Amino acid sequence: MNNYQQGMFAENTFQGKTILVTGGATGLGKSMSTYFKKLGAHVMIASRKEDVLKNTCTELQTITAGEIDYVVCDVRKYDDVERMMATCVERYGDLHVLVNNAAGNFVMPTERLSHKAFDVVTDIVLKGTYNGTLAAGKYWIGNNKPGNILNIITTYAFTGSAYVVPSACAKGGVLALTRSMAVEWAKYGIRTNAIAPGPFPTEGAWSRLFPEAIQQFVDPQKRIPMKRFGHHQELANLAAYLISDYSAYINGEVVVIDGGEWLKGAGQFSGLEAVPDAAWDIWQKNRS
Repeated sequence: MNNYQQGMFAENTFQGKTILVTGGATGLGKSMSTYFKKLGAHVMIASRKEDVLKNTCTELQTITAGEIDYVVCDVRKYDDVERMMATCVERYGDLHVLVNNAAGNFVMPTERLSHKAFDVVTDIVLKGTYNGTLAAGKYWIGNNKPGNILNIITTYAFTGSAYVVPSACAKGGVLALTRSMAVEWAKYGIRTNAIAPGPFPTEGAWSRLFPEAIQQFVDPQKRIPMKRFGHHQELANLAAYLISDYSAYINGEVVVIDGGEWLKGAGQFSGLEAVPDAAWDIWQKNRS
């Protein structure tokens, strides 16, 4: 095993800490939640799908150290988000860290999108993130407690990207939110940072971002100077560092972890220009 596939912190690093992860039942959210639990944290994961949440909790119960629980929440609805926060505090007595990870995305030429498709992505990514940020901030400030927010964005939040325009708009908004709140809420002891991952294959997101119908035209690995995809533990290590006390002087920062991809060619999905209309027709038909 390569060193980057191993955890970098002592097992009790997050003992006594409570961490809430939206979108924590699958993909990168699950990987981060798993590692936080291994480090001794009380972890609460949230999403809209209770069956998936239950399965993830059952799976992670076998991991030693911290506790894990779940709450069903639609981050697009502020009342749901407030209830999620209250459930977490009631279950564990406090909330120390919020990881805004819930997202939605798929590739498609913009002119083929309905306004509802645009809404689905921006509501989850941007509205869901500011809902969580606002609810957590009100809790911490109202109770005179410090806090820590970690937002998961993407490298094309800096540049924009063709073919994922709703996501680019929403993630760009989350980037602005990260930097704005870092300044405004630092006086309350609340830090706000973000991670901008490049390609980290996940079962769900990968099929939407690089569907079989277009894989023959685009090889995302060729865009990466290091010629490999990211390993989930690498991102989990970075997330753990940014929410830990070891990074106490880091505030308002966005850390890119992409093997140099965005520097090689800004706009992660711009290469989809090579996909012909016939392939888009197949993909669009399969989605409907």
